[in-house]
Amino acid sequence: MPAFSFEALDGEGHVRRGTLEADTARAARGLLRAQSLVPLEVQTLAAGDATGAAPTLAERLLTRPVFNATRLAIWTRQLAGLVGAGLPLERALTALADEADDERQRHLVAALRAEVNAGSTFARALARFPREFSPIYCAVIGAGEASGGLALVLERLADDLEERQQLRARLVGAALYPAIVTVVAIAIVLFLVGYVVPQVASVFVGSKRALPLLTVVMLGISDFVRHYGWTLLGALVVIAAGARLALTNATFRQKFDGVWLRLPVIGRLARGYNAARFAGTLGMLAGAGVPILKALQAAAETLSNHALRAVALAALVLVREGAPLASALARTRRFPSLLAMFARLGEQTGQLPAMLERAARQLGNEVQRRALQLATVLEPLLIVTMGLVVMLIVLAVLQPIIELNQFVR
Repeated sequence: MPAFSFEALDGEGHVRRGTLEADTARAARGLLRAQSLVPLEVQTLAAGDATGAAPTLAERLLTRPVFNATRLAIWTRQLAGLVGAGLPLERALTALADEADDERQRHLVAALRAEVNAGSTFARALARFPREFSPIYCAVIGAGEASGGLALVLERLADDLEERQQLRARLVGAALYPAIVTVVAIAIVLFLVGYVVPQVASVFVGSKRALPLLTVVMLGISDFVRHYGWTLLGALVVIAAGARLALTNATFRQKFDGVWLRLPVIGRLARGYNAARFAGTLGMLAGAGVPILKALQAAAETLSNHALRAVALAALVLVREGAPLASALARTRRFPSLLAMFARLGEQTGQLPAMLERAARQLGNEVQRRALQLATVLEPLLIVTMGLVVMLIVLAVLQPIIELNQFVR
């Protein structure tokens, strides 16, 4: 039965908005009149709406998704609680639609409920909205429906979304303060070099006395920034755009990501973060009953590093040919050895999903610890570096004044 969004007037002249289900728009208006409401507008909620499949470029740029990472985790947890309490899926979706504060979210959930009421599986209904629900999300839901354990799968999916969001938030939090210090430092230095130094040092340029070397160097830098600053900024923008365009090439992107993994500190963080994401997704999918080959394919697609994605796809080929998962992952040393070790233990004990999820937790904790250590070291280094640069600028300004005072004496 299709769903409709409506606007109607109640007996007191107030506008009421909501959703309802009916066979046709005419039947929907009849239901509204039966509730003593005067229908103003009735529209079908279909899978091809703005929140549905295949959004246009303008929609992607001008509208945000209904669910961000945090909202999706909360919504999944709420749905898991309702289904786990024994409520049928249709009634659970009805309750979530009625309780939704955002109108777009209410329409989305109503459209999902309409698809389910029409006989579609929940996973297929979710797949009609690829902007909101990833293929992995739909695959896990489909496995839960096939195994009859939808509530348990929803709980595990909510746990995975929350853990992933927490890891991302902690990494962003660790990098936020150094990033702010860096931006502020660059702004202050550019202001001093581009405006303060020329204003002060111009007093001594006309004198016949030779300026100190530090002042001459600083004035040269100041002239370069003032005359070629915008040109340099434009060149940097062009270089950044060219690099971004080059990264769209699969071969170049894979080589670039391979070099990125070999960097001393950042490479290790990138490898640990991607390995934690890969292990968590693979463990969740395997625990939900998804076949290991399909789970490997889906987990590989979650890797943002294309070099590691190629390794994961190569491991998929080896597993398809009969090799154990641990041996396939250990064939190259790009994945941390901890992942292969836990995979081997999982295969030996028959608890592969649990061991993979444990590996994901340990790798995630290790990434957080290293990121916090790096941020702790970077913060004083950035402050000291900024202090040294400002000190050099101040000395470049003060040295001519000190020499002039000595000459007068």
